[in-house]
Amino acid sequence: MAEILGIGVTHYTGIIAPDQNMAGFLRRTLRSEGVPREMKDPTHWPGPMQAEWGSDGGAAAATQHRAAVVDGFRRIRQEIEAFRPDFLLVWGDDQYENFREDGVPPFCIYIFDDMECRPLLGITSWAGTAENVWGESPDSAFHIRGHADGARYLVRRLLEHEFDVSYAYATRSQKGLAHSFAQTMLFLDYHRTGIATPIVPFHVNCYGSLVVKSKGVGAHITREGMVMDDPPAPTPARCFAIGQETARILRASPWRVVLMGSSSWSHAFLTEKHHWLYPDHEADRQRLAELRANEFSRWQDLDPRDLERSGQHEFLNWVCLAGAMTELGYQAEVTNYVETYVFNSDKCFAIFRPAST
Repeated sequence: MAEILGIGVTHYTGIIAPDQNMAGFLRRTLRSEGVPREMKDPTHWPGPMQAEWGSDGGAAAATQHRAAVVDGFRRIRQEIEAFRPDFLLVWGDDQYENFREDGVPPFCIYIFDDMECRPLLGITSWAGTAENVWGESPDSAFHIRGHADGARYLVRRLLEHEFDVSYAYATRSQKGLAHSFAQTMLFLDYHRTGIATPIVPFHVNCYGSLVVKSKGVGAHITREGMVMDDPPAPTPARCFAIGQETARILRASPWRVVLMGSSSWSHAFLTEKHHWLYPDHEADRQRLAELRANEFSRWQDLDPRDLERSGQHEFLNWVCLAGAMTELGYQAEVTNYVETYVFNSDKCFAIFRPAST
């Protein structure tokens, strides 16, 4: 029987940019006509948000936020290295990157041995600069190893068990894999010491009704003039079920596997009730309480409408993970929880192990 480790992380794009540009998502939102005029004035923001923004546009707070997120990845990488997996299976999303008008599958597994990805491309659209914190060329190519045998095995078994997943041997985006996968690997190797662990990317259409409508940017950007929503994302119940089945399949496989859900939780640029300015901390704290109490099996019953109202679209990646961990009887240890008003999203890092260890 295979050995499995569960991991939850973020793939928050902001830490690619220098500190003075990390609040770029908020600055982009403030330029949107969809935000009420009075809410563009920081004096109307919640007190903690004003403090985080400060007199420097969040630059000082960014240093602290980056340190907390990087520490989260450091601790997770240590766990992964100690476990020595054959591959990481990563549940992640695609924001109008590889899946556009010509095809948006609810789920898709990538099958490949090697791929060149360029995760540093395109940050100017939100950061206002092409510079990154590593001082590397924006078109730098990063080599990511896949695990084709594991991916084929999983696709075949899921289809045999009547889970109708798509699969892909190639990518369409000039960046290669979607940001959720490439940036997860980028940040696990934040200090550029190298990481050779193969991955099996498992796409989840988290954005559903916004994926084509918003063309991969925040809901506030393209809100005006858009009448019809896209078809919805897969339900939390279906994501939970596919996570359970994935765990059953890989538990019977010959490999040591890390099952990883990668996403921040509530996203400011998706949270309309806060004028797309800051995340839904209350909803995220509820998810955190459920996680700490090992009540994450309840996530299969989440209402998709509530997730969207709270900007928790990408939380579906963690729901897949929760299904797998419930199937295995694992318990969660929250290693880092990072809350913010200015830097777009709340971030959680967690490790899931058998209850007896």
